[in-house]
Amino acid sequence: MKASVFATRNHKEIVRDPVTLIFGMGLPMLLMWLFSVMQKNMPFALYEISNLTPGVIVFSFSFLTLFSGMLLGKDKSSSFLMRIFASPMLARDYIWGYALPLLPIALLQIIFCLLTAVFLGLSFNLSALLMIGVLIVISLLYIGFGLLLGTIFTDKQVGGIFAIFVNISTWFSGTWFEPDMIGGAFQSITQFLPFVHAVHAARSVLSGAYSDVFVPLSIVLGYTVFIFMIATLLFQRKMRGQS
Repeated sequence: MKASVFATRNHKEIVRDPVTLIFGMGLPMLLMWLFSVMQKNMPFALYEISNLTPGVIVFSFSFLTLFSGMLLGKDKSSSFLMRIFASPMLARDYIWGYALPLLPIALLQIIFCLLTAVFLGLSFNLSALLMIGVLIVISLLYIGFGLLLGTIFTDKQVGGIFAIFVNISTWFSGTWFEPDMIGGAFQSITQFLPFVHAVHAARSVLSGAYSDVFVPLSIVLGYTVFIFMIATLLFQRKMRGQS
């Protein structure tokens, strides 16, 4: 209940900047259309819509990292959090209060990207419907990264670090090309990070290969739980006035 009340306030803060929200939804849709056009002139199926859609949606979640990190960092910089630390809320209440209002945004990103994909030729079936549930789980990973950044840095710092994060998460996710096309150390790093597993989980469920979903999704869940735990512990230290 405490987290949901705090989430209502955070939802109002997020929707005060509709331009950023529109950009976070519009850019992935534009990229999906552009790469679909490129696919028509390619001799191999690198950007087929069934392969492209899950990767672009996961890429769109990077904006959730920005939204959550900027909001938490801004509240911290404005001393808003210091004023409400007198409330009986626990650190986990604050963290979930920031995370919950971003889930509807994640759902909107998924819906708009799927509508674009259907327009470009994707078949909307049971697998596509199940992929929505998998993608909601994956979105928590990116929200968690944002909360971790927002706990450590200010809102201005988060903006700069986000530029690094979005490049790392995109290039090591296999969204635009398969890691084995490069191989070597690059491929090893992609397997260690959660981003490629997030894309593989979404692609597997969309293709109907449900048995291939569990391992990559378990890795994503493991990273998500770990990141939320670290963010909560660091936030708790902030509440106690520790650096």
